Amino acid sequence: MLIIPVLDIKDGLVVRARMGDRDAYHPIDTPLAATAEIGDVAEGLRAVHPFSTFYIADLDAIAGDGGKTRRAGVLSALAPAPAQWLDAGFSSFADVERVLDIPGIYPVVGSESQENGALLMRYRADSRVILSLDFRAEAFIGPPHILENSDLWPNRVIVMTLGRVGGVTGPDFKQLAAITKVAGGREIIAAGGIRHVADLERLRDMGIAAALVATSLHNGSLTGAAIAELARQTHRQAGVGRGVSPSSQCV
Repeated sequence: MLIIPVLDIKDGLVVRARMGDRDAYHPIDTPLAATAEIGDVAEGLRAVHPFSTFYIADLDAIAGDGGKTRRAGVLSALAPAPAQWLDAGFSSFADVERVLDIPGIYPVVGSESQENGALLMRYRADSRVILSLDFRAEAFIGPPHILENSDLWPNRVIVMTLGRVGGVTGPDFKQLAAITKVAGGREIIAAGGIRHVADLERLRDMGIAAALVATSLHNGSLTGAAIAELARQTHRQAGVGRGVSPSSQCV
């Protein structure tokens, strides 16, 4: 199970998510970093655990203010450089193509930014393109046929429950189970409301492939030791052969 820390970026700084109310997001105050600068916060998260992948939400681009690729590669100075899943309100072929030209950057196509299914129809077979199915409460955000037609989905699908982002109510297990049921073996990624390792264990047992986390890392309820132990458990349950580092299964 892949654990992916989230960097929500607004006005060039990392911000604290508040139940999906983006107007209420303010620069983050975290014990992991002295400032809200992107590099400082990323380094602080790396001090918790050697994460191999980061999720970057460019909130200005999602809101339609600014270039769709300006945050691409923003973490390339980290050593080793992580894979970077970039959510920047992609809505055109040209925007996606520009990101695909940059090694190590994975464009996240958010349903909230789509007018139709054309982008997904073109890129659903591309292994680097990731779909985010966006929900607010029970309501799907985006063209309904994207949710209804799983043939449009690429191999990786995020279930993003915006109203739980930055909250303490836990993941939307019901919605995750419903999407998993119709996903046809695709990798499902949970986003929103993850509080602690018990949530991650339940998600793992549901077959969820990865989880996007932020608040629980910053407030200390999800520690590096807990992540490492979850990796060891998952490693044992999967019966991974000798010679493979358990931590590689959950980073």
